[in-house]
Amino acid sequence: MRTEEEMPGVTLLGDTGVKYPTQYSPGVLETFKNKHPENEYLVTFTCPEFTSLCPKTGQPDFARIVINYIPREEMVESKSLKLYLFSFRNHGDFHEDCINIIMKDLVRLMDPRYLEVIGLFTPRGGISIYPFANYGDADHQDMVRQRMLAAFRNDF
Repeated sequence: MRTEEEMPGVTLLGDTGVKYPTQYSPGVLETFKNKHPENEYLVTFTCPEFTSLCPKTGQPDFARIVINYIPREEMVESKSLKLYLFSFRNHGDFHEDCINIIMKDLVRLMDPRYLEVIGLFTPRGGISIYPFANYGDADHQDMVRQRMLAAFRNDF
């Protein structure tokens, strides 16, 4: 079992008075130490209710966001990730920008071995957009290329 000393940066989990951010807020992200940094393993988060705004029209855009990563020393705490993703609700950016911002913020936060962010946006104007962004350290560059190629969709 983890002790309080092992989670000094985890402040949101268990706090019932947490307020949801109304603006893009990467500062809400929190980490905890990976107890198994010697192992390479995959962590997946799925956010089925992601919302952002079109930067031109202000209309809402909806997506399912999938985040996969191979941790190193730090791991993202899930409640802080939920609040962070919620902070895009009033953020006006294109789909591709949102996905790249999320990827870069999480890489900066955790310095993972590998990380990818996939956005499965609901069609608008009859067009679906599925941006994919990924990052890998020097030991995972083959995976970066393989996953990027695998992300190309052939369902047309």
